[in-house]
Amino acid sequence: MKKYPSVVIIGRMNVGKSTLFNRLSRCVKSMALDFEGVTRDTLSDVISIDNTTFLLTDTAGISHKKHQDPLAEASRKKAIEALDSADLLLFVIDGVAGITVEDREISSIIRASGKKTILVINKADTKAALENQYECLQLGYKEYVLLSAEHGLHINTLLDLIIKELPEKKIVSEDENVSCRVTLLGKPNVGKSSILNAILSKERAIVSPIAGTTREPIVENITFYNENIMLADTAGVRKKSAVSGDLESMMVKSTMQSLKNSDIVLLVIDGSEHKISDQELKLAFYAFTQQYKALILVMNKQDLVTELSKKDLEFSLDAYKHLVDKVPLISLSCKTNKNIGKLVPLVNEVWKRYTQKFDGLLLYRLFHAKLQKTPLMHARMPLIVYEVYQIKTRPITICLVVNESEWFGESQLAFFENLMRAEYDLQGVPVKFIVRKRNP
Repeated sequence: MKKYPSVVIIGRMNVGKSTLFNRLSRCVKSMALDFEGVTRDTLSDVISIDNTTFLLTDTAGISHKKHQDPLAEASRKKAIEALDSADLLLFVIDGVAGITVEDREISSIIRASGKKTILVINKADTKAALENQYECLQLGYKEYVLLSAEHGLHINTLLDLIIKELPEKKIVSEDENVSCRVTLLGKPNVGKSSILNAILSKERAIVSPIAGTTREPIVENITFYNENIMLADTAGVRKKSAVSGDLESMMVKSTMQSLKNSDIVLLVIDGSEHKISDQELKLAFYAFTQQYKALILVMNKQDLVTELSKKDLEFSLDAYKHLVDKVPLISLSCKTNKNIGKLVPLVNEVWKRYTQKFDGLLLYRLFHAKLQKTPLMHARMPLIVYEVYQIKTRPITICLVVNESEWFGESQLAFFENLMRAEYDLQGVPVKFIVRKRNP
């Protein structure tokens, strides 16, 4: 995949960096709440404007000083790393507050880096920001824009400046499109971020034993056998009754939106707990049977699993064979790297199944032959399938043209799904049916 010019948003905490990122980004959304420290990891999205493409990155608050809190310090280091790799910086200042001591410290970091910089004076929709803009200009940046990230005021002016200041312009080509979107899903602290880092062979996501370290989806692209795969690490999802506060509610909403935008869900389970929890089962069923996402169960922390606990786990899975038998399960360990190398090839296999196309005539013959041997009845009337054809892939969607559509309920459609699963390799892949009554 091409390496695009990098535009990095930096500034102290709570000046509107994430709001600006959300204003410019179409696919990836950062959390924006009115208190400090919401953003921890860097978030990125590819932006295309007027045949110019660049990678936009949102960062946590940046500073010279090291933090005592290890998570805050990890966030600071991520922001510094993003600054060092940038081609262009967007230095965001709160126009209402004016220049602070911390802003001046950040400005000195920017000066030392020698990076091209656009000064962004935020909250231009307020009288205070208009009055403070001249004070902000004393920082000495040639290129600047007074805008409102929240309301979109003068955003186009900023985009024009970005295009002007970028070192090179690149046109998006079709082969750069992401073909497969994969989301790591699971409860807090099961190892989702560790799996992302292991796949990428770098410390992309901040890892900590503290539950809730990841707060918003972290997105990275990889290429495997000419397939462009987008990987998203998400915040852990707890039971609804255990979710508290605006921040965690936003984390859960962000995670579920990432699930809905994905093609394949990797449901990560802590194998050392010896069982799959009700919450994990709900997530699995929701992804597979309601959202029709391809699903892989990833049993992590196998270095902690004993033979006894393995039997306990297998016993707990027996009760859910109607789902488990339909999806692949891979056991791995981020600590020892066991089976890490098998995960992406498995994703690729499932992706091929998720995007496969079927011959409608062959499906009709399969269904018709079975109905001849084992008729389905409704009030002594036979269920008849006149025509079968595929509407789409991702998910595989099959249309049945029948005599009476209301006779084809959940159990009847499961009958046809099982026929397909017996005939074709559909491991990890849901099948969606659309039933239509034949016109008279």
